Amino acid sequence: MAEEKGSGHEKKAASGCGSFGQTTNEALEQQMLNDRMAKIHNKIIVMSGKGGVGKSTVSVNIAVELASRGKRVGLVDVDIHGPSIPGLLNLSDARPQSDLSGMSPIAYKVSGGEIKVMSIGFLLSNRDAAVIWRGPMKLGAIKQFLRDVAWGELDYLIIDSPPGTGDEPLSVCQLIEGLTGAVIVTTPQKIAIDDVRRSITFCHQLNTKVLGVVENMSGFVCPHCGEQTDIFTRGGGGIMASEMDVPFLGRIPLDPKVVQAGDEGRPIVENSPDSTAAKAYAGIVDTLLMFADEAHGKSE
Repeated sequence: MAEEKGSGHEKKAASGCGSFGQTTNEALEQQMLNDRMAKIHNKIIVMSGKGGVGKSTVSVNIAVELASRGKRVGLVDVDIHGPSIPGLLNLSDARPQSDLSGMSPIAYKVSGGEIKVMSIGFLLSNRDAAVIWRGPMKLGAIKQFLRDVAWGELDYLIIDSPPGTGDEPLSVCQLIEGLTGAVIVTTPQKIAIDDVRRSITFCHQLNTKVLGVVENMSGFVCPHCGEQTDIFTRGGGGIMASEMDVPFLGRIPLDPKVVQAGDEGRPIVENSPDSTAAKAYAGIVDTLLMFADEAHGKSE
């Protein structure tokens, strides 16, 4: 949206983002957002202090795994400048519709259910368009995704954020009352872990619960023999989680099948459910479900 021309959705998003404070009462807007979010039992933000750690892939696979277990799931991509979710789900050509109930999220079908998906990528005139926005515009778009999208009743809303501790994760943590918590994604090497520590500190400062750390690309799985080799070392995420006194959710191996599945728009938990990576995601979701039950006072 670096240009004035564009689709109707683009113009609506751009004009809305720039005019919230001028056309509506801020308290009323927040109440509308609260009412929308109140219908969603668990709101989980996926974060990382470092880019390139596979955070969007983790978000997508967690969402698909939850939906495949019969949970009502939404997935919102608040990475305004680099939205990856449409491509990872083969939804790049999808366009949302709007009616009196709000903007309709895009449905992604999975075995056992569907995921309701929203991303700025759905509102761009073409996939090469650049979104050149400052903070207030990004805040406005995130408000629209949370407040104006017709999410309905959901068990889980997974929020995929861009790397770092800037406008997007800050907006999510401040806008959503009753945020369940954050999943922090890292890779094993020290350069990533040092940055990811800052995300955990960010959560503590904003009183956002850290649900746990995921160590992605933890060992390489050979596509021929299945043997695992620790190319990027292994275990750094677990050590860091222990040092910072937050839960460790598990390790996802670096598997060529994960890359292929992402390129094809069919996540690994669907594409190769018996793979080591898919089983690792299943274990992570087992833990998240347990945490959610504890948060709502349930027990197995």
